[in-house]
Amino acid sequence: MMLLCENKSCYFLFFYSHHQYMAIRNLTGVSQFLLLGVSEELKLQHFIFGLFLSMYLITVFGNLLIILAVSSDSHLHTPMYFFLSNLSFVDICFTSTTIPKMLWNIQTQSKVITYEGCITQMYFFTLFAGLDILLLTVMAYDCFMAICHPLHYMVIMNPQLCELLVLVSWVISVLHSLLESLSLLRLSFCTFLEIPHFFCELNQMIQLASSDTFLNNVVMYSGAVFLAGGSFTCILHSYSRIVSSIGRISSSQGKYKAFSTCASHLSVVSLFYCTGLGVYLSSAGTHSFHSSATASVMYTVVTSMLNPFIYSLRNKDLKKGLKKLFRKIIIKGPIGIGLKKCLAAQSCPTLCDLLDCNPSGSVHRISQASILEWVAMP
Repeated sequence: MMLLCENKSCYFLFFYSHHQYMAIRNLTGVSQFLLLGVSEELKLQHFIFGLFLSMYLITVFGNLLIILAVSSDSHLHTPMYFFLSNLSFVDICFTSTTIPKMLWNIQTQSKVITYEGCITQMYFFTLFAGLDILLLTVMAYDCFMAICHPLHYMVIMNPQLCELLVLVSWVISVLHSLLESLSLLRLSFCTFLEIPHFFCELNQMIQLASSDTFLNNVVMYSGAVFLAGGSFTCILHSYSRIVSSIGRISSSQGKYKAFSTCASHLSVVSLFYCTGLGVYLSSAGTHSFHSSATASVMYTVVTSMLNPFIYSLRNKDLKKGLKKLFRKIIIKGPIGIGLKKCLAAQSCPTLCDLLDCNPSGSVHRISQASILEWVAMP
């Protein structure tokens, strides 16, 4: 107190620093942040909205089709498709943690997100990102067992082990995400904070904190090394063994089929890991906001959107499952119900009458019994 009384300038400096410190520490009073988005150009907002809405709908629709196809076709109840359906579900959730909020901000022309909403978004984003990594690792192990140990594959990869692998992946991801979120809660932020991103990304939040972030950096980089780095090492080891086994295959057609399948999966893994780890590891140096946002778009949206195409377009079994799914949807819909009533009432003697064909007879005549049998198929 003696020092404060003798030196008023010192007293004023202390008074200002104290209130600034309290404003930084008090997050309950002002709890709103601003998400700057992918670009701040007003002319690009409509284009960005349409682009991300299209990618989000394709992601949700494509992954949902895979889930429905696998669950409805008994021939697809195998370990590989079980993991694939789980990956599709995680991809839907992973994309849904960021894109809807971004689209809402663009539509309402508001960049505000609450502190609680930011922490919640970051928690689920980290959770599903970890699940994506672990499921890709499990799928690589499944591929390794199928190619390198085909005789023992069904015995080792039994339903109990598959469910256990998925459960362990969930537990690890939940604990990792919880640890990251709790460590973030101890940080202090300014009452007015602009996040140069389209979602609350962990690395950006740590960089923008006003308090000491040493512990958070240790937790973040340790999680990146053990979770992402360890999983990627396991994937590379699995694929090295797979390539070695494929090299011993005498048939050139078999080699090409196996290599093409592995290359597709490995390309998705490389895209996800390179962009995801690049965002976190680049924080040690200087990087622009646009490069970071672009990399984040690649591993948050593009990979989830491409997964259904990569895993289904070159997969005959999954194509058959999708065809059966579409047939069930059509048969059990209004067209199928009307077709059954029409044929049951004997009011449509031929398929040409049903389709209102021209009388040239370009469509073959099919018996009502065969059509009824086709419609009644499960």
